[in-house]
Amino acid sequence: MDASHNAPEPRYREKVRTVAATLRELEGPIIIVSHVDPDGDAVGSSLGLFRALKALDKKVTWIADPPRFLRFLVREDEYSDPVDHLPEGATLVVLDSAEPSRVAGAPVEGFVINIDHHGTNPRFGYLSLVDPSKAATAQIVKDLIDALGVSWTAEIATPVLTGLITDTGNFRFANTTPEVLHTAAELVGHGVKLAELTDRLQWRPVGYFKAMGAVLSTVGFHFGGLLVTAHMPSGVSVEDSDDFVGIIRYAEGSQIAVFLREREEGVKLSIRSRGGVSAQAVAVRLGGGGHVPAAGATLRGVTLEEAYRQVLAAVEEELKRVGYI
Repeated sequence: MDASHNAPEPRYREKVRTVAATLRELEGPIIIVSHVDPDGDAVGSSLGLFRALKALDKKVTWIADPPRFLRFLVREDEYSDPVDHLPEGATLVVLDSAEPSRVAGAPVEGFVINIDHHGTNPRFGYLSLVDPSKAATAQIVKDLIDALGVSWTAEIATPVLTGLITDTGNFRFANTTPEVLHTAAELVGHGVKLAELTDRLQWRPVGYFKAMGAVLSTVGFHFGGLLVTAHMPSGVSVEDSDDFVGIIRYAEGSQIAVFLREREEGVKLSIRSRGGVSAQAVAVRLGGGGHVPAAGATLRGVTLEEAYRQVLAAVEEELKRVGYI
């Protein structure tokens, strides 16, 4: 993809102040949502902002369905069920969603504030605070909460740091900049128990490890090992299966990894890359989106076999583009 997809957003600080001022002045209900199949950044950034706005005594509702491995962050009375219609005079705040079609929990209508870090985000909404140079939406939320003037607590800082940790791969990915580490240090300084948090984020149910064995039995290597793939076998099901692409991506010599899962809506793809290969470019070719090192797509109305064929074709095109084949 063009490098402009990840260029810093012009007037970023000004936009942060504008969104903060707007949120402070709102008197009507505020509805906070993120994307379908929320990850650590979606949950962490939206929960952190929800708690910050609650501290300002705002009428705020957080609509979310946290995955199992993140539910320890949340109290049951904090999140609400999806709605078909927004209350009259409501403001919808959408976090970490690359496009309106991926928003989960509420219709994208009325006064919308769009906060995100995906380079493919079309800047939908009345206000958009989108900066693809940020490692995570949580990094933007950290700046926004600072601008709101809310007093930081460990309860607010912990989910925000969670978003930063998960979207940088525990500070291992190339998006781990000095700015990211400085932000993380500030959040830890607000009382986050870092060792406990990072340990807890790795907990998985027993079924996860049984599923891992089944997934690893499907691992395949293509283009001389440049591409590694795996899929969830039929009859095997487990929450938090996004982790599996993070396991196979460490195959020696691989530059791109793709994990496939058959879902009701189609075959879902999780894509990771390195070495100048763009997971984002592959995902866009397949109708999805994301970031250069991490992206995804859903192939609708296809079999697993057909999904593999489409993945191989898209990856081959990308490997040719960057000169690997």
